[in-house]
Amino acid sequence: QIQLIESGGGLVQPGGSLRLSCAVSGDSLSMYIMGWFRQAPGKEREFVAAIRWSDVGKRYVDSVMARFTISRDSTSNMMYLQMNNLKPEDTAVYYCAADRSWGLVTSPLSYADWGQGTRVTVSS
Repeated sequence: QIQLIESGGGLVQPGGSLRLSCAVSGDSLSMYIMGWFRQAPGKEREFVAAIRWSDVGKRYVDSVMARFTISRDSTSNMMYLQMNNLKPEDTAVYYCAADRSWGLVTSPLSYADWGQGTRVTVSS
């Protein structure tokens, strides 16, 4: 089991940018996939992006393609989500998640470990 702590959320105007961070500790990450999910009020938790720690394979939901970038820094055990051109519909609590597996799956049920979340609000 690993521990995940998100940071970097906040209030931003439409068209603005934020970078979310996820500090990871507790296990060797070479066999893990990591993901970002979000949950808006009254909605189910949805997949945003995933990365395979070992070979940096990536996957995105269509709605964030070309706007969001997932990355990781293996020297500091950090994962990031760079979010550009933010829209009001990106407003949600964002969670980082991890699972000791290979496939870049999109179901939250496939991830065993979760952070507490960081809130992102996009509003003018």
